[in-house]
Amino acid sequence: MDTNTLLKQDARVIGLIGLAHGVSHFYHLILAALFPWLKPAFNLSYAELALLMTVFFVVSGIGQALAGFVVDRVGARRVLFSGMAMLGVSALVLSNAQSYTGLLTGALLAGMGNSIFHPADYTILNQRVSRERLAHGFSVHGISGNLGWAAAPLFLTGMAAATDWRTALLCAAVLPAAVLVVLWLNRESLRPDPIMPHAAAAGAGAAGGTLGFLRLPSVWMCFAFFFLTALALGGIQSFASVGLLKLYGMSLAMATSAYTAYMLASAAGMLLGGFLGAGRQNHDRTIGAAFAIAAVLALMLGLALVPAWGAVVLMALVGFFSGIAGPSRDLMIRAAAPKNATGRVYGVVYSGLDSGLAVGPPMFGLMMDAGKPSMVFATIAFFLLLAIATATGVGSRTRASAAKGLTA
Repeated sequence: MDTNTLLKQDARVIGLIGLAHGVSHFYHLILAALFPWLKPAFNLSYAELALLMTVFFVVSGIGQALAGFVVDRVGARRVLFSGMAMLGVSALVLSNAQSYTGLLTGALLAGMGNSIFHPADYTILNQRVSRERLAHGFSVHGISGNLGWAAAPLFLTGMAAATDWRTALLCAAVLPAAVLVVLWLNRESLRPDPIMPHAAAAGAGAAGGTLGFLRLPSVWMCFAFFFLTALALGGIQSFASVGLLKLYGMSLAMATSAYTAYMLASAAGMLLGGFLGAGRQNHDRTIGAAFAIAAVLALMLGLALVPAWGAVVLMALVGFFSGIAGPSRDLMIRAAAPKNATGRVYGVVYSGLDSGLAVGPPMFGLMMDAGKPSMVFATIAFFLLLAIATATGVGSRTRASAAKGLTA
């Protein structure tokens, strides 16, 4: 295959997987964005609303760990298509919900649909994208997720304000349906590597059996890494804006702008991180440097050492340096994965992300209820520093395993 053809193939696969991942992150907020409408419509408490999100992320977390095994057994493309279809079904169920039970059912289905994306996405990227452009593929994957997070509140609240919340959800159901059509039309580009009996046996031998990878300390260190970073992310997503209001006395619009600056800068950091990751082997060191800077900046936010406008800048810088670590994080996991166990490893590891997002917001909410917004940012910094320790452990063990020929 000539260079131009390979480039076009890589770009197509990266674009398709990025599009699918953006839809996944869009659905992370499909309920949260509509809370102002769902609360009065069903006479719900904030605790009941929060439970909907907990159901989504708990189901998604458990499902991710299981989906990885399915990916390795039947192929990532089939699993990706099924997950995309499930997201559309969940929106239809939610739009027709007549009770809180109906909302819980929709949240459960959305969590099931969301659970397949990381093991399926990363398996396809690893199989179909050339090694020299894989870091850029991971970069686009992360950026598309951020764009999905950014688009969901704008689209859903806009549609609900113009019509009603049921119509907004019906319109949201169109998104995965349309993307599923695009993926189907380009299915040849997403074809999985053939699942050969001798390859499966080789993978079992390298990993110590189908479940043998679970005995690898590096896999659980990767899980811990995602859990810790998700705890920090949960604090930023849920209470950074409110915390800035309390600490700096800024307007709500300015606090919201600070969070927007964080998201946009994070996407820019991921773009740069793709180039940094492509030129390095020791990905844990890139992560360590980026997270160390982000942690110091988060601590500065909590100490209120700058004026209000400076807090907006600091939020953007936290997002930028956190984003730089993104592609190196995914490359680090790829390096830690045993041969022919990519789906299983990504499934288990990324379930740590959902676990952290389920646990983090209530913990930070208690800090806000206690009137300690500075603790929110200090704790975010603490979790980022702990994540550095897990990344360092993964990197050192991966280098040792690579020397023995056990990793991909």
